[in-house]
This record gives sequence, C-alpha cells and structure tokens, in this order.
Amino acid sequence: MSDSDCIRDAPWQILCRVIKQEGTCHEKHKVGDEILFTGDEVKGRICISALYSMLPKVYAMRYNARFPWLRDQCVATHTCPDGKNPVTFELVRVQSQ
Repeated sequence: MSDSDCIRDAPWQILCRVIKQEGTCHEKHKVGDEILFTGDEVKGRICISALYSMLPKVYAMRYNARFPWLRDQCVATHTCPDGKNPVTFELVRVQSQ
C-alpha cells in the first residue's frame, strides 16, 4: 500500500504477528502467532514484557503516526526486550471490522 493508504483520519486496528523467534521464549511465542489490538481489547496471547515494550508503537500506529524510517507506513517491526531469547513481531495497520 502507499503511504496515503496507511495514514487517515480514523483509527486502525493493529495486527501483531510473530515473524521470528530465537532461543527459548518463556511465554512460548511461535512464528505465526497473532494478536489483534482493536482499541477496546487485546485478542490473543502475548507476554507482558513484549506487550509493555510495544504499546507506544501500537498506539502511535493506531492513531496514524508517520514513521519516516519505514518504507511502508502500514507495517512496522518490534522485537521484545529479552536479549537472549528475542521474539520479533510485525505490526500491521488493518481496517476495523
């Protein structure tokens, strides 16, 4: 999608998908796991450390922040703070259902 498709007046839902997992994740996240941030709730399992560290980015994406370092404003990545067992998530702006 183009940048203009990803920045709008209405808020987004944010789909969070595990795209990479190294080591042994305490919460057992696996590649392909999905979490949906709807604005009212979080649907899916996510460890508290990953959740706490990614909330500012999820909130910014939900409310149409523009990140100049992203090639695609619809998609960002986030890695949990566990340096020995990192899990990388892809955050995607999706239409509200």
